Amino acid sequence: MAGVTALARIARGAWRLPPLRPDPDRVPPGAVSVVIPARDEEHRIGPALAALAVDPQVGEVIVVDDCSSDRTAEVAAAAGARVVVGAPLPEGWVGKSWALHQGLQAARGTWLVTLDADVEPGLGLVGAMVGAAEDHGFDHLSAGGRFVCDTPGQRWLHPAMLATLVVRFGPPGRARAPAPERVVANGQCTVARRAALVDAGGYRPIAGHLTDDVALARHLAASGWRVGFLDGTRLFDVRMHASMSEVWRHWGRSLPMPDVTSGRWKAADLAVIWLALALPLPRLLARRGDRLDVVLVGMRLALLAATSSAYRHRGPAYWCSPLADLPAAIRLTWASAFPGTTWRGRRYPRPLTRSPLPRA
Repeated sequence: MAGVTALARIARGAWRLPPLRPDPDRVPPGAVSVVIPARDEEHRIGPALAALAVDPQVGEVIVVDDCSSDRTAEVAAAAGARVVVGAPLPEGWVGKSWALHQGLQAARGTWLVTLDADVEPGLGLVGAMVGAAEDHGFDHLSAGGRFVCDTPGQRWLHPAMLATLVVRFGPPGRARAPAPERVVANGQCTVARRAALVDAGGYRPIAGHLTDDVALARHLAASGWRVGFLDGTRLFDVRMHASMSEVWRHWGRSLPMPDVTSGRWKAADLAVIWLALALPLPRLLARRGDRLDVVLVGMRLALLAATSSAYRHRGPAYWCSPLADLPAAIRLTWASAFPGTTWRGRRYPRPLTRSPLPRA
């Protein structure tokens, strides 16, 4: 049953919306406010600011300096961004959600685009995001970019982690909206109409969620918004981590989405990951596999080929990444059972792990 489920989810890629293409002429000049939440991003925020500074569709770039201990604010100001000095973190809020909320309050554009500081946008990203939202009727849209993995260890482990997302939710670009509790999003790059997001309460409804991007998308979907997640690999690159150990610690912590997923769905997702992704190859190598295992390993290799465009660098380590499926399953199982409460140097009390879906 788990194998059939995984195959059906991956097969959705045949009917998905096409990858987004850069569109540098879509929206009028100055119609978009870009908000970047930043905490200790002095050495990573430069490429985003440089690209946005030459995009005529961007009316303003707002960097919310979330109590950084480095020169993030100075670097942002020197690049022409408007720096909002983050207010102290209120009780019940997670840092990124609070920074985004402050950026939303400061923005003035018709459209609000949010980017993480480690995103490296190409010219036309803003127009493509706004255009896709208008063309497909999305009220809230996020996109997944192309990953930059600089070390062989990252190129081995990261694709295995990514595969766990695809077997749980299918590839990005799903045309038919899933149930709100199965909506996924990527907070690295989002777009929404600013006034509508303000009217919806901004980021306040998901103030205490560490998995802020998925929590917001599911809250808005439950409120009747049309929420989308598309392939943005032609729009931006993202350098999420500096080493394989960071992929293991940081991405492995957030991938299970423990604070926005019910116990029933956690168990079901882990069953699919173990039975359809982690165990078939070891079973075949141990000469204990059957025909279904052969089919599932074939599916895994096809998925590896299909996701290759999501990486700037691949090499031998990438093509060997199915060997990391078992460690990835172990990491996600651990993170599901013992959710982390530390992020960006802040420790949050466990009560911030709230109900799986914010109420509409």
